[in-house]
Order: sequence, then C-alpha cells, then structure tokens
Amino acid sequence: MNDKAWGPIKQIAYVVVDLDASIRRWIGNFGVGPWLVYRNATMHGHYRGAKTTVKMHVGLSYQNDVQIELIQVISNTPSPYQDASGQPRVGMHHIAWHAADLDHTVTAAKARGLQPVFEASNGVVRVAYMETPQEVGPLFEFIEASPIILDGFAAGMQSSRDWDGHSEPLKIIDFEA
Repeated sequence: MNDKAWGPIKQIAYVVVDLDASIRRWIGNFGVGPWLVYRNATMHGHYRGAKTTVKMHVGLSYQNDVQIELIQVISNTPSPYQDASGQPRVGMHHIAWHAADLDHTVTAAKARGLQPVFEASNGVVRVAYMETPQEVGPLFEFIEASPIILDGFAAGMQSSRDWDGHSEPLKIIDFEA
C-alpha cells in the first residue's frame, strides 16, 4: 500500500428505512445476493465523544470483492446513522477499508486531517468512522481486520460468486431470537 491510500475499498454502506424492502430491490434491480441479515445487532461505543449504544438490522452481500451493507437503525440513540432529531440519514452513508491495526490506522487518519465520529464494537467487530470537515458527504470507516472479519468477507464473496440468483436469498441471524 502506498502512503496515499488505505488499500482497496472493501465496503459501501447505505442507511435505509426498511431493510427487507431494500434487500428485495438490490436483488431485483441489481442481482446482488445472497444476503446475510443480522437482526437486532448492537454496537457499543462513542459518537462524537459521547457514550452510546446503537441497535440495528444489517444486511450484507457482495458485488465482486466489495461488500454492500444496508443498515436500518431501530434504536433512537445518538449515532452517525441518524440526524439530531433522530431521523435516519437515508442514502449512501460510508465507504470502508480494512485496517490491520485499527488504533494505528485511526492515528494515521487523524494525522491526515480526518476526525473521529464514531468508534464502536460489539465483541465481534470493531470500527471507527471518520470524516473530513472540508468535505460534506459519506463518512469513512475503518474495520478492524481480525481473522473472523476476514473469514466472513471471504465466505460472503464466495457465497455471492456461487449464488444462482434464485436459491434462498437470505440467511437471517437474530440476536434476540
């Protein structure tokens, strides 16, 4: 990796109002699937310096080597997924890279002028969202590239390559079931 890049983009994420309807559109309009859906996922961390817990439904699929993430926030807590009035920030939300050493990457991103917005984890994944104050638009996320995350990305990419476009399009994991 050169000093001007974080490596290849690994994820493009969107905030949606209705995860199930959005997944149906992604399958029908773009042929993207199958989807791994996490219901009632929780992230604990800090949003703009204040402690927060965010609950959401998340759908993950792949287009070639890029993960498509759809996020439906179901909590009403401060987070980067909602505006100050609690309304979802619908649309493209962030692009993400893997970080072998998340703390080091965040420090390097700060040195380049990026500012932290949201740092969180749930026991499986640890992330940091950053922004550039000079440029309004999507956030920039770094995902800690732990073995379980890398294995999940590899399995998801393979599942997408193998999917026939017709067989079961969803695998659902509900953390409250």
